[in-house]
Order: sequence, then structure tokens, then C-alpha cells
Amino acid sequence: MRTLTRAGALSAVAAATLFAAPVAAHATAPGDNGTVKIHDAKTGEELRRNEPHVCTFYLDAFGFDGGQQVGWHIEAWAPTAHTKGETVKSGDIVLDAQGHGRTEDLSLPDGHYKLFWNFAGEKGAAKHKVFWTDCAPDDSKGGGGTTSTSTPSASVSASASPESSASPAAGAAASASPSAQGGDSGDLAETGNGAPVGLLAGLSAALVAAGGYLLARRRRV
Repeated sequence: MRTLTRAGALSAVAAATLFAAPVAAHATAPGDNGTVKIHDAKTGEELRRNEPHVCTFYLDAFGFDGGQQVGWHIEAWAPTAHTKGETVKSGDIVLDAQGHGRTEDLSLPDGHYKLFWNFAGEKGAAKHKVFWTDCAPDDSKGGGGTTSTSTPSASVSASASPESSASPAAGAAASASPSAQGGDSGDLAETGNGAPVGLLAGLSAALVAAGGYLLARRRRV
């Protein structure tokens, strides 16, 4: 009987061990089953894809345990970092009941960076992501330069053209004006002085002759 009792007890322990083994295999430390992504500020939180090239951005975490407490920081990274490993931004976040959470929109100078995502109960190294920020405008490659250089040249030619075209006209008007006035004054002097003087001289001669005739006739009488 004792042998059977011992055998039954050993079987029960073995069965309990077999049932507990799958649970222990699937059990993980809080937060180790989640992931974090870099998202552009215009990207929705539902996208579960990393975006390593951004301007303004946010950190999007999902798949963690509910209410997980996270501390994160971002370090400057080679090849653009002046000091590799220098922390340039950091913060804390508590995830919601579904293990999801996002930070506010963030911004950094153009360069290369690495995110470190630490959480309570993690095993091993923190989760991390490497990414670039690049906020240069689309037309920074010389598109606007052509317009700016062509505009001054056009304004210079436009401003110079009236002066060059106006100068000969002004000179011609200045040179033509004195000659015209000189010709008019000569014509006025000739017609105003010559014709009246001759007419008056003829009238005077006629009067003198008439007076002499009347005087001679009177003497005869």
C-alpha cells in the first residue's frame, strides 16, 4: 500500500510540474514583451512601423504590460555627435491599461541620435532605436537661388534702360530747342521791322509830294 501511495504522490507532483512548465515558459518580466517606435509627428499612433528619418517626432510604445512605468532618454550619436553618448533629451511616461503610450511631439537639431527605453522589471539591456532628424526645407538645394539672381539683373536692366533711352532724347530736345527759338526770333525781327518801315517811308514821300504840289499851286493863284 505504501508503495502505491508513494507512486501516486510522485505522479501528482510530476503532473503538476508538467502543467506549470508552459506557464513558466510564457511568463516574462513586466514590459519585456513590448516595443517602441520613432514616429514622425504627422504619423498616426496606429502605425506599428519605425520611421528612422524624421523632423518633429514622438515616441510610440505598444505591447507592454498595462500601467508600465517607463523612463527614456536620447543620446547624440556618431557620426554627427560632437560628444557621443551625450544625453540631449529625456522624460518619463506611464503606459495605459493596454500597454500603449506616446510622448509629446519632440524636436532636435539635425543629426544622428539613439533612443534608450528603460522600464521597471526589464531584463537585460534597454530597448533602443537609432534615428536621424532632418528638418532642411525642400528648396534648400538652390531652387530659390535662381529666382533671386535673375530678379536683380532684370531690375538693373529695367532701371538702366529708361536712362539710356531717355538721355539721347533729352539731348536732342535740348539741342533742338535753342535753334528753333533762334530761327523764330530772326523771322519775327525781319517781318516786324522791315515791312512797316518801308510802308511808312512811302507814305511820308507821298505826303511830302502832295504838300509841295499844294504849296506851288497856291503860289500861282
